[in-house]
Amino acid sequence: MWLSEIKPGSKAKITDITQVTEVVRRRLLDMGIMEGTVVCMKRLLPFGGPCALEASGQWIGIRRREAGLIQVEAV
Repeated sequence: MWLSEIKPGSKAKITDITQVTEVVRRRLLDMGIMEGTVVCMKRLLPFGGPCALEASGQWIGIRRREAGLIQVEAV
């Protein structure tokens, strides 16, 4: 399952971030988001807009296109 497929309010554990670009992967790692991290999908903006995630008490905005490259499993 992909991160962009998670419904708002649901939690998921990240299993693979190798599909995203090196720049995005580095930024996610800087914010503490890596394989094994549990994230909660807070909001999905309409018309293909960005996603708002919560991880470790911080909210993070990520493009939906990039969220579609991150593999997760439902928790």
